[in-house]
Amino acid sequence: MKNKNVPRLCVSALAFALAAGAAPADEIAEYMDFFEPLPYLPPIPADNTMTPEKIELGKMLFFEPRISASGVISCATCHNPALGWADRIPRAVGHGGQVGERNTPTVLNSGFLESQFWDGREPDLEGQALGPIQADVEMNMTLAEAIERLKEFDIYHEHFGAAFPDDPDPINQDNVAHAIATFERTLNTPNSPLDRFLRGDMQAMSDSQVEGMKLFVDAGCVACHNGPALTDSNFHRFELPGSTDEGRFVVTGDEMDMFAFRTPTLRNVAVTYPYFNNGSVADLHDAVQLMGQQMLGQDFTDTELDRLVDFMHALTGEMPRVEIPALP
Repeated sequence: MKNKNVPRLCVSALAFALAAGAAPADEIAEYMDFFEPLPYLPPIPADNTMTPEKIELGKMLFFEPRISASGVISCATCHNPALGWADRIPRAVGHGGQVGERNTPTVLNSGFLESQFWDGREPDLEGQALGPIQADVEMNMTLAEAIERLKEFDIYHEHFGAAFPDDPDPINQDNVAHAIATFERTLNTPNSPLDRFLRGDMQAMSDSQVEGMKLFVDAGCVACHNGPALTDSNFHRFELPGSTDEGRFVVTGDEMDMFAFRTPTLRNVAVTYPYFNNGSVADLHDAVQLMGQQMLGQDFTDTELDRLVDFMHALTGEMPRVEIPALP
């Protein structure tokens, strides 16, 4: 299904490039119309405005290990900036070396998603932010304990006060969630080769990547991987060999949701391996083939796989530049 909201600016720029002898306009423009460049910022909630003070506080909390029971685990433990803001292991390892049930999704571009976690149990980043702190397999700390620990430090009183100046008692769980979510909304990766291509830079993608883009549309991948983050944020049944994870059914209790998981973003997919909800597939070629078999009912040839994977490398954007904060 074509996205009719794609800005026509990219096609206007394309027309100029094509006048210089590039590929036929109609053919390329038809495929480009299925994609959208990634904006520099996701939608900002009306009740959580973005301010420099809130971003800075959120960054501190994201890297703060003292809001975990062990004092050594932070959000950045599983969402490592050096590893595509994920952890590159099959399933997350948390408190006491416990291994979780699911693979860590990247936090990059997560503000563009319409729900959070593999099973969509939280609608937004504010709801997502507090879950890992409390989960016994992750940071294993009650919110009350986390708040009391933060209150031990004068610098947090200063930063919470600056970020939430109208709150008489600003160090509270809602403000922790709002600050972390605000920081996470800055972790976006615009200006990928695909984005530049859509805006008219016809040299931004290789010939193989352009062919991969066409195949991505023709094969039907774009039906679920669309929009600026290349995900429909919907839930689809997907069963992996040996997995007993019941997916969204755990949240809704609806049999229709058994083994259904949220469509992952394909932005930066080449650097956020391993893949799927249990991290059982490490190679992108293998992941694409498995998706073709399960979701499209087809086997791709080696040439088709190479082109699709080449296209997915064109989805790697500019990584956010984040200076690791000096914590108290």
